[in-house]
Amino acid sequence: MENVYFDSAATTQLREEVVEKMTSVLKENYGNPSSTHSFGRSSKSLIERARKTVAGILNVKASEIVFTSGGTEADNLTLNSAVRDLGVKRIITSKIEHHAVLYTVNQLQECFDVEVEYVNIKSNGDVDLEDLENRLKSSDKKTLVSLMHVNNEIGNMLDLKKTAELIKSYKALFHSDTVQSIGHFNLDLNDIPVDFTAVSAHKFHGPKGVGFAFVRRNSGLKPLIFGGEQERGHRAGTEGVHNIVGLEESLKLAYENLEEEKEYVSSLKKHFIDSLKKEIPGVKFNGACEDFEKSTYTLINVCLPVSQEKALMLLFQLDLKGIACSKGSACQSGSEQGSHVLNAFLSEEDRKKPSLRFSFSRFNTKEEIDYVVKTLKEFIED
Repeated sequence: MENVYFDSAATTQLREEVVEKMTSVLKENYGNPSSTHSFGRSSKSLIERARKTVAGILNVKASEIVFTSGGTEADNLTLNSAVRDLGVKRIITSKIEHHAVLYTVNQLQECFDVEVEYVNIKSNGDVDLEDLENRLKSSDKKTLVSLMHVNNEIGNMLDLKKTAELIKSYKALFHSDTVQSIGHFNLDLNDIPVDFTAVSAHKFHGPKGVGFAFVRRNSGLKPLIFGGEQERGHRAGTEGVHNIVGLEESLKLAYENLEEEKEYVSSLKKHFIDSLKKEIPGVKFNGACEDFEKSTYTLINVCLPVSQEKALMLLFQLDLKGIACSKGSACQSGSEQGSHVLNAFLSEEDRKKPSLRFSFSRFNTKEEIDYVVKTLKEFIED
């Protein structure tokens, strides 16, 4: 076993069909989509077809899809314009959000004096919806709530529809980072009253550098990037046609194969959890990893029973064995801050233990899991 890639929550392997489609576009559809000649019109038609495809999958209007460079830009577009253009004076978010949200919120607080509140997080990593409601009812200021659907470090899932309906009952705006969920779960955004979402293609076997924002019709959102009338004035800049087509193809394939691949990847996650429990006494799982109803099937966050001294070498040793995963420790020697997500809800004792995130895709196998578990066991027992 030479290489095992268990870091799909960071980025996924491209599907071969996507590579082929993008290569064809690069060769044949090189015209600038803003040009009026046939070369430009050909490129423009591919973008609009992709927009309709994405909108159809999410059951929204094509005009509500704005192509971006990825989830981070989509988050920034929504949060900045909500404050700058929509009159938002208060943002409610959580301390377990992606930094694309947290850093942007901090900047808005500093530059625009926006009131920022952080909803409580339960001991299992879930957002406390009762606390959210109390905060919503406590002020009449125009409010935007930003809460992610699937947490990228621990995998906990927010009940998106229930949360959206709660937020709407208090006439607040709702933005959700859905980077870890769209492409992996069916979401009908016509049925779920969320105002804005962020999506990135490289999380569902598409290319890096492209994503989109869902922007509810008539929201009044204004552009973050100026310089042209692309994306119906929402986002200036010449579109990367091959990337947008790659996003379209990868999203189509994700949903065409969703149930089959979800069942397969879920079996990998279950096998990993069962094997770790059997082979490594004292192992723990952060968040709601073991509850398949409350956690995504694509990742687990594992707390390992090793000393801080050994923890320093853990990722290095795994890398030497050809195993790719992500560090998820809340507090390790050599790291002053650790994971902001784990720091938000773990006990002080558990913060001192090393944690790793393993995330899976259709390209992984049970044999790879067995190899990783064996490697972890040998490291711990050494």
